[in-house]
This record gives sequence, C-alpha cells and structure tokens, in this order.
Amino acid sequence: MQLQEANETIEAIRTGQVDALVVTNGNGHQLYTLKSADQTYRVFIEKMKEGAVTLNKDGIILYSNSQFAAIVNLPLTDVIGLSFEDFIQGGSKEIFKTLMKQGWKSDSKGEIFIMNDHKEAIPFLLSFTSLELDEGRALSIILTDLSTQKETENQLKQKNDQLEEARLAVTKINEHLEELVTERTNELFLSREHFKFLADNIPVIVWTTQPDGAADYFNKQWYEYTGLNFEQSKGSGSQVVLHPDDIEITVDAWKEAIEKKKKFEFEYRIKRVKDGIYRWHLGKGEPLKDEAGNVIACFGTSTDIEDQKKELEKKDEFISVTSHELRTPLTSLKGYIQLMGLQENLPDDIKFYIKKANISVNKLQHLINDLLDVSKIKAGKLKFNKQVFDLVSLVNACVENSGHMYPEFIFKKELEESVMVNGNEERLEQVIMNLINNAVKYSPDNKKIIVRAEKKKNLAIISIIDFGIGISQADQKRIFERFYRAEENIPFTSGLGIGLYISWEIIKEHNGHLYVKSKLNEGSSFSFSLELANSIQ
Repeated sequence: MQLQEANETIEAIRTGQVDALVVTNGNGHQLYTLKSADQTYRVFIEKMKEGAVTLNKDGIILYSNSQFAAIVNLPLTDVIGLSFEDFIQGGSKEIFKTLMKQGWKSDSKGEIFIMNDHKEAIPFLLSFTSLELDEGRALSIILTDLSTQKETENQLKQKNDQLEEARLAVTKINEHLEELVTERTNELFLSREHFKFLADNIPVIVWTTQPDGAADYFNKQWYEYTGLNFEQSKGSGSQVVLHPDDIEITVDAWKEAIEKKKKFEFEYRIKRVKDGIYRWHLGKGEPLKDEAGNVIACFGTSTDIEDQKKELEKKDEFISVTSHELRTPLTSLKGYIQLMGLQENLPDDIKFYIKKANISVNKLQHLINDLLDVSKIKAGKLKFNKQVFDLVSLVNACVENSGHMYPEFIFKKELEESVMVNGNEERLEQVIMNLINNAVKYSPDNKKIIVRAEKKKNLAIISIIDFGIGISQADQKRIFERFYRAEENIPFTSGLGIGLYISWEIIKEHNGHLYVKSKLNEGSSFSFSLELANSIQ
C-alpha cells in the first residue's frame, strides 16, 4: 500500500500536479517545494566551472551564469538579451546554426570558437538540451573550455611527429648499418670475430676483462700505442705503462667499480712507445651482467684526451690572465662611480643611473671573482684557513641579507640553536648565498624558500629548498660540472654555469658533500653536509 502511494506521489510530481511535499523526519515536518529545487539548481549552475546559457528560438540569451559572462569578459547584466551568435567566431557560425537546429530536436554536442571582447578565439565544446519552460521552449547550452585540451593535443601531435621523425632517422641508420655489416662480413653480428673487427678499426683503445677485473683482451690500438704484447698486458700487466703517479688511484678506482658492479670512468696517463711520452686518456668501463645480476665480463675503452686537456689548460690560463687584468680597471670604475654618488644636488635621473651602474659593476665583479676561483681550483690553489664557528649564526646572517636583496620572497628558517663546524666562514657564506641566489632565480612563481640547518649523527646539514622549475634527472648528474647549465634553466637567467662547480669544490675542500634532490616543476633541494666540530679527530 505504501509503495503504491509513493509511486502515485512521484507521478503527480512528474506531471506537475503537485509542486510541494511535506516529509516527516526525526525533527518534525519538512516542506520541500519545486521552487527550492529550482533555487538549488541555480546555485549549482552558478558554481559550475563551465559556462551555461539559455536561448529562445531566435538565439537570444534568456539566462547566463557568471562563468559565461567571465568567458566573454562582460558584466552579467550586459549579456542577457544579446544574441548568442554575436560571440561566435565568423568561421564557426554556420557550424553553430547546424548544431542549434539539431539541439532543438535532441541532445547534441559540437565544437566551435567563442570570441571575447579582446577578439580572442577560444575553443569550446557546446552541449545542447531543449527545455520546456512556462514561457515556452528554450535551448540550454553548456560551454566547456577546450583550450587546455587543444594545447595538450597540439603538444602531443608535435611529440608524435618528432617521434616519427626520430623513428625514421633510426630506421635509416639501422638500414645503413645493416648494409655495412652485409658488405664487410658474413659472420654473425654478435660473433667474436665481428667484435674484434670493429674494435681494431676504431681510433680508441678497447679492452675487456674477466669478472674479477683481470684483462683478457686488447685491440690492436693498444699494442701499437704501448708496444706491449698480449702476454705482457693480460691480467694486471697493463699497469706497467701507466704513469707512476696514477697507478694507485687508478687501480683503487677500478677495484671499487668491480666490487660495487658499477661503471668505471677515470682519467690517467699511458706511456706511448714511439716517443716515451705519457698522454692523458679517459678510461670508461661497463660491466656486463647476466639475468641474476652477476658480472660475467667488463668492456671498456681508453680514449686519448691529451689535446683536449691542453686546450682546457689554455682556456683556464686565458681566464686567469683576463680575470686579473679586468680587476684593476673594474676597481677604478667602481671607485669613480662611488665618487659620483657622493656629489651633492645630483638630479634624480643621474642618481638612478649611478644605482644601475653600481648593480652592473657588482655583477661583473662577482663574475670575475668566480672566474678567478675557477682558475684557483684548476691550479690547486683554492686553500683557506679554517676555524671553529657556529654555522647557524652564518645561515641567519645569509637569510637576513637575502631578505633585503629579495624583499618579494618569503624565507622560512628551520634552524637548530647551534651547529658548530670547523671551516672557513667566508667561503661557506659564498656557498650558502650561491644556493639561495639560485633558488630565487629559478622560482619565478612560488616565492617561498626554506632554509634549514640540522644535525644528524656527526654531521651538520644545511639545505636550501625552493618550489620552482626543478631539474631533470639527467641534468642532476652533471649540474656540478664546470660550465654546465641545465637546459630548462637557460631561458630564466644568464650565467656561465660555474657557481655550483665552485660551491662543490669549496665543500669538497671541507671534506663535505654537496648534493641535490629535485623534480621538474616541483622545485629543488640543495644540501651540503660537514662534520661537526666535536666529531673531528
């Protein structure tokens, strides 16, 4: 009986015979009306992120929510009564007429471009539904902005096109390699004879070792360069032609690579038989592992980099000489600018130019100092006196200075009361300020930076955390190299890529470690660790 009454009530509401209900609940009687339902619906429409309009048969806007008014950049009161077609891009009007005609018959969807008052064409998905109102039939349209979707589709298409180009290029290369292999050998591609053929015809030394690191193969370049034969070279015999100063550190690095099953990369000097000269080589080794992760062999190369080393030395010498030559005139220029600033009754525009000149001179002086530091590092002269001091006090001073330099940024300090270390306060200040400057440079939108000082076991750890553009995994492996700059950072700021390199060397000179953790578009955390003063023996 109750089920029948409920069904009859629902049918009465649906057909319009009833426009209100009284419902009994634990708090008494509650009145529900279709008017309140309509109000709820209207609130829902106003809260939607999509635009919503209702049109009459002539296409005149009878109703619009605030979102649609925002889309076309007009006050809501100005939108009502306008023809919806006025906001449609010329090329989309015929499409809209077709969609509107179909919308009166049944629910339909279609894409068109809407124009705002800046004459910008924005892609939208229009969803049509006809309505029966007291005043007659009307057409409801929901507008969904497709800008982001279209941009994503365009980017995806570009990536697919690039991928296809890369695939075609790889296919051509593979085809070319297959032709070369077919021409030069009928042996199996992975046969030992083919490997020997390739190894003997490339201009680098090639070698292989057994799992324990004992050498068991060299290509002919090795024998021609060193004058040794296989019996003299196998096992650890190759060490006889290494420079005496390089043997111990090279052997230790090789042993570590074998024990930890990791890649080997090291620079060492090898004696050339024809003139007895030791030339620099870059050695690289790669372990070959089975499915269980066990090393079954190692493959490696030794590439002559003597000429490159000499070019770098020339470059470093040029940088050193040029930097020293620039310091004297720069100091004079800075002095003259300061004297100009002391003059009385200077016009405001002159004061402004003097201030700008000071900023530029300071930047140039900082750059020259960095270049001089690079020269000192390469010459092994980056030495400094150390003493015990409170690292937290230094961090506080750096944060205070940064607050004056970058007033638009928020610096949050997470510092322990006291962290005593043994180091050079001036150089460590240089590291901290460099990390803070980088955090500011690469955080164009999020202005919050966290500066943290903490103790973990016997280590003092300083961290500079930003929420900026971040660094890719590939760039993180090279970010501390000299003159290296991450590709995604280049559009944001100029620079030579030496700040982090200098910071790395300063921390290394303190027997510490500098490292980075980062994710693209999420930010970066640069940290360095030093031994606590009371833990240094």
